[in-house]
Amino acid sequence: MSRQLKLNLFIYPGGHHEAAWRYRESEPDRVLDLDYYIGLARRAEEATFDAIFLADGPALADNIRYASRFRIEPFTWLSGIAAATSKIGLIATASTTYSEPYNLARLFAGLDHLSKGRAGWNIVTTGAPNAAQNFGLAEHPVHAERYDRAQEFVEVVTKLWDSWEDGALIADPSSGIYADGERIHSIDHIGRRLRVRGPLNTPRTPQGRPVYVQAGSSEDGRSFAARYAEAIFTAHQTLQNAQAFYTDVTARALALGRRQPLILPGISPFIGSTEAEALALQAEFDELTQPEYSLQQLHRLAGARGHWVVAGTPEQIADQIEEWFTNGAADGFNVMPPWLTGGFDLFADHVVPILRSRGLFRRSYTGSTLREHYGLSRPDSQYDTLPTAEVASA
Repeated sequence: MSRQLKLNLFIYPGGHHEAAWRYRESEPDRVLDLDYYIGLARRAEEATFDAIFLADGPALADNIRYASRFRIEPFTWLSGIAAATSKIGLIATASTTYSEPYNLARLFAGLDHLSKGRAGWNIVTTGAPNAAQNFGLAEHPVHAERYDRAQEFVEVVTKLWDSWEDGALIADPSSGIYADGERIHSIDHIGRRLRVRGPLNTPRTPQGRPVYVQAGSSEDGRSFAARYAEAIFTAHQTLQNAQAFYTDVTARALALGRRQPLILPGISPFIGSTEAEALALQAEFDELTQPEYSLQQLHRLAGARGHWVVAGTPEQIADQIEEWFTNGAADGFNVMPPWLTGGFDLFADHVVPILRSRGLFRRSYTGSTLREHYGLSRPDSQYDTLPTAEVASA
């Protein structure tokens, strides 16, 4: 099969334009309704999207007066969505700065088991300085310290997810053996910033490990992504900038002996039956932005917080997606509808069929886990004591 796009639905309460909640077709009264999110996830699953993605942050944004800027805690909501869907991946943001490895490993393991292998972790170090005092810290750790902790954090969580080998859970009534203790390992991690004994108190998950996603474009972020990420969420507004990022991070990963991570920029599309209609729709949203807010930021950030905002017909949107995909700028996209749910319906109903007709996107799922959707292998446990064939027959 030829290379195909990876598409995620990035769900932001109400939509990705700052004024989405004011738009006449939005449903701001439903942003705390689980059924609203289940409906979006099912719609994305019908469109055979790879995953839905929920961002998160441990502090309240300072412009809540003018925009829907609160966060829903992703694990609870994605667990509810997991029970109502069967194929679509479930990616949650979680901070390495304001979490503990053991708790976080358990949360993601639970989500991966509950969803039968559809969990992904968007690894962030948290850039919001006002988060510190929510966790008893006087100051937000500086950038380099946050990434230093993040590297050790990911290594610890990986060890915890690997601490049960495949086949450690036996549950054989005839022999009376429930688990093979020789294949469950304490990790005994003592590092610069973390001390964790392990093992995890949850068996190995369907994917072995949830998919590792990273979102950061700084020098530290690129180095971190090259070393750990299997997919990268990024923001670019021009083809040239996206190509430069793609080339840079790919080269860094290959130099470390890793496979190239998937590069997935954000795209926030205003779709109309004509280009003029799409541009008018975008202008309508921009006019709904509160003047007090627009004075605080460059106006281009109101559309999708620095991500690629496009306006046009379904064919024009598909053309631009194809241009980035075929010219070394992206392996797919985080689709960021300006408003929900209608903004996504337009993309699913009118852009996806064009991408399929061009052979750029799947018509049906061929796997059931997020790793399978992304074309990623299932990793072995670093503690494996038996070859894979023996594990299968054990």
